[in-house]
Amino acid sequence: MDSIIFDVDGTLWDSTDVVARAWTQYLREKEHMEIEITSQKLMTLFGQLLPDIAKALFPDLSEEEQLRVIDACCQAEHEALLKECAPLYEDLEQTLQKLSAEYPLFIVSNCQAGYIEVFLQATGFSKYFKGHLCPGDTGMAKAENITRIVDDYHLNSPVYVGDTMGDYEACRKAGVPFIFASYGFGNVPEPYAVIQKPMDLIPLCISHS
Repeated sequence: MDSIIFDVDGTLWDSTDVVARAWTQYLREKEHMEIEITSQKLMTLFGQLLPDIAKALFPDLSEEEQLRVIDACCQAEHEALLKECAPLYEDLEQTLQKLSAEYPLFIVSNCQAGYIEVFLQATGFSKYFKGHLCPGDTGMAKAENITRIVDDYHLNSPVYVGDTMGDYEACRKAGVPFIFASYGFGNVPEPYAVIQKPMDLIPLCISHS
């Protein structure tokens, strides 16, 4: 193992409460839509591509309108997350400190452009990561973005840490071992390894600790 690639939602932080409030407020105040977005609903949707989330939430709108509204929701979400950092999972910074001293760390998430930057700015964690990609940056899905990170940074044996079946399937497609964050939003049948909290990565990834 020579590097670690992370998902964001359900793996590094849980932004669902902050995002649900921001989306609901935007939809009611700006779009005059009486829709309540809940954190539980977002947990079932996070990890999917943004157009698929928009289709699930706004099935009565045209595809063009779905994309316009979800994009505006995301802008409201970014503003909310910069004002109120979402809850981080237990001992996350200590975990990243120790891992980044041993390996280059990266982020690949199925999010919109700017979201990973919001995570890094809100948490102050830019110093721990060497690079990141998302569909909003590249127009590509998670498997292709994992492969691009591997190619761009000349990684030989990375692992990916995520929490959903979509993460698992992307890793299978990219040929990268998948470590399942069981504390997140999803369920995965046959991961390479399982962690109950971020700090479990230390004994798993650092042989001398």
